[in-house]
Amino acid sequence: MFENLIEKDQQLLIYLNNLGTDFLDPIFMYITHQINWWPFFLIIIFLLLKKISLKQFGLLVLILTVFFVFTDQMTNLVKYSVDRLRPVNDPLIEPYLRVLRKAGSPSFFSGHASNSSGSILIIFLIMKRYYKYAWLIFFFPLIFAYTRIYLALHYPLDILCGYIFGLSSGFLFYYIFRYFNNKYKLTDKQQKNALQ
Repeated sequence: MFENLIEKDQQLLIYLNNLGTDFLDPIFMYITHQINWWPFFLIIIFLLLKKISLKQFGLLVLILTVFFVFTDQMTNLVKYSVDRLRPVNDPLIEPYLRVLRKAGSPSFFSGHASNSSGSILIIFLIMKRYYKYAWLIFFFPLIFAYTRIYLALHYPLDILCGYIFGLSSGFLFYYIFRYFNNKYKLTDKQQKNALQ
């Protein structure tokens, strides 16, 4: 059964990777780098600062920093324990792939998927009470992680497991945020205005 799952995972990757085109290649090469999403992050910061206090924002930055350290360390622990070859480094399937770039570290599970999905979940759980369409921010981890499949840097199962770990961790860290927010009685801008 496990071998069948791995085989299906490889087949799905080959199919999705081969949907790529010369036109889309540079676009996916660009958006696979987190730094190139800076306009999106600036919009998120702007929207948050319109609604939450600077103290709440500072707490969120601290929580996200610890979250990223935690998920990076856990991802690397699992990656080097499982030691699954990345598709582009696997001699059995590499000939069937459109290889655009290489990567050295193991494949399972995706740090891009875990970091992006978990951090966006934390932000969404804060933003949803202020913005009706806050759910749209989930397009970021979906597109961001898909670039890893497009570039054959991860298998779909690597992405799925990265999402599961990231979302689980995101819930945990959101509740840590809520705990400290309540403990120190931090109020958002709406609550402050109501008290004045």
